[in-house]
Amino acid sequence: MSDAVGPRDTCRKRLAEKARSLPKTPGVYLLKDASGSVIYVGKAGSLRSRVGSYFVATVDLGPKKQLLLELVSDFDTIESEGEWEALLMEARLIKDIRPRFNTLLTDDKTYPYLAVTTRDDFPGVYITRTPADAEFKGARIYGPFTSVSALREAMQLLQRVFQYRTCTLQIKAGDPRNDHFRPCLLHAIDQCTAPCANKISKEHYRRDIDRFCRLLVSKRSVLLREMRGEMQAAAKQLRFETAAVLRDRIRAIEKLDEREKRRAGPHSDWQPEVTTFAADPSAGLQSLQRILGVETGIRCMEAIDIAHLAGGETVGSKVAFIDGRPFRDGYRRYRIRSVGNDDYMAIREVVSRRYREAGQGSELYPDVILIDGGLGQLHAALGAFEQLAEQPPMVISLAKKEELIFIQERTEPLKLGRENPALKLCQVMRDEAHRFAQHYHHVLRRKKVMGEE
Repeated sequence: MSDAVGPRDTCRKRLAEKARSLPKTPGVYLLKDASGSVIYVGKAGSLRSRVGSYFVATVDLGPKKQLLLELVSDFDTIESEGEWEALLMEARLIKDIRPRFNTLLTDDKTYPYLAVTTRDDFPGVYITRTPADAEFKGARIYGPFTSVSALREAMQLLQRVFQYRTCTLQIKAGDPRNDHFRPCLLHAIDQCTAPCANKISKEHYRRDIDRFCRLLVSKRSVLLREMRGEMQAAAKQLRFETAAVLRDRIRAIEKLDEREKRRAGPHSDWQPEVTTFAADPSAGLQSLQRILGVETGIRCMEAIDIAHLAGGETVGSKVAFIDGRPFRDGYRRYRIRSVGNDDYMAIREVVSRRYREAGQGSELYPDVILIDGGLGQLHAALGAFEQLAEQPPMVISLAKKEELIFIQERTEPLKLGRENPALKLCQVMRDEAHRFAQHYHHVLRRKKVMGEE
């Protein structure tokens, strides 16, 4: 047999050599055919690794992308300062250039888009695969994006800077009901300015949304230059409060990459001392979303547990998790007023007390509520919710012995593998709620024994 090297092999070796000289930084790459036309645009966390992977002799990318490799004769790259910036750049280039293979690959897949409902008094930011739906009529649509998980992570990162809302509340400026509305947990961690509770004016909120939209369609350096000009003008006009807000936003945008790197680290988050609760909270949330069939991403979760000793000093606990990690300020404990050793009555009482305002429409429910126990405990919680005007989006329970997950409106429980990230996340929440309830129970028992009551 002949060992002659064909022109395709020569081209692949040349491109592999070129790829080895690329930096290990995030960015986008543009694959070109022999005529110099861009036929595919992709993003990379490391340009050297991602682009180089195309030109390994044994690579198999599937029938559609394999055809792409047969046509690639050259490539260009554009570095970015973070993966979130590469994601936005990729979407802009795909929309502007409409490369042949990016279009081909969407034939059998619905890619995610970003919708900003600018027609609203307080626009929301939403990830959707159906941007033509009536609910997004008049909204600004960005995309398509190639990865929903990468888009979700980028939007959470940018939400820390621009603090836009992602809830589906109908919020009207000047509505007197806003004065009595309790903001969700995202406001507590400075990821939403809470227009639902009149914490920000319509004008100031729109300015943040406008800057966010400008960042989506232009380079960060362009937006920062404009904002610095606005800040200087405000200072000259003695509008020092406005200048200070702009200064803080500029600093936050400049530090976006530091935030991204902190999120990637083993001990990184807004509450780093408790990250050991779950090795990979993001994987747990994504897995749980698929299992429950929830369309929107899960961010805020709460778990409820009951603790007692032969009916004495019965207490309840509620723990809160945001993005898969404990949020201590959201923990609550309840001294049960119901009489007797009845877990079901205790659960009904805790649910009724904790979610009274949400049931009246004066507060948002968390995305998922987890009850410690089996089908009986879940039914007890659902019975309490049925007495409320507004219903929660998702209620589940986790039974201890077989670790079965019971889900509202489903007849059969889920049995997940022990290594399933969704199960691990639920176990972490259940155990934390149990620990918190037991601690309060022991405090009350000690007070009773010592005669402190």
